[in-house]
Amino acid sequence: MAIFRKTTKKEGKDIRENSGIVSARQESTGKSGWRGAGGSARVLLRPRITEKATDQSAKNAYVFEVDPRSNKKEIAQAVKEFYKVTPVAVHTIRIPAKNIVSRGRQGKTAGGKKAVVYLKAGEKIEIV
Repeated sequence: MAIFRKTTKKEGKDIRENSGIVSARQESTGKSGWRGAGGSARVLLRPRITEKATDQSAKNAYVFEVDPRSNKKEIAQAVKEFYKVTPVAVHTIRIPAKNIVSRGRQGKTAGGKKAVVYLKAGEKIEIV
């Protein structure tokens, strides 16, 4: 009896294939992936413009806020598509949610994920 695989011994096929059950993820994209029809547009949210990020841009490192579900390969591909530059390396950092108290009320800041994208020497990204 196959409880976890949901296969039958006679046919040796997956029951889900026979029943026509397709996940919403596969149906929307035609392949597995969370990005859906938006493609890499959903990976890069915005450039992160801070004093530290501006200093790093002199060293060919650019900082972006990215979707928390994205990985390094997706981020590199999105930067290549949008800015027409080739990333050499991508470092990702999780930003934790923080507890705050403002005007006597307790709350939580949104967490997230940021990526530091390193480019080849001579390439640059113009962030206005």
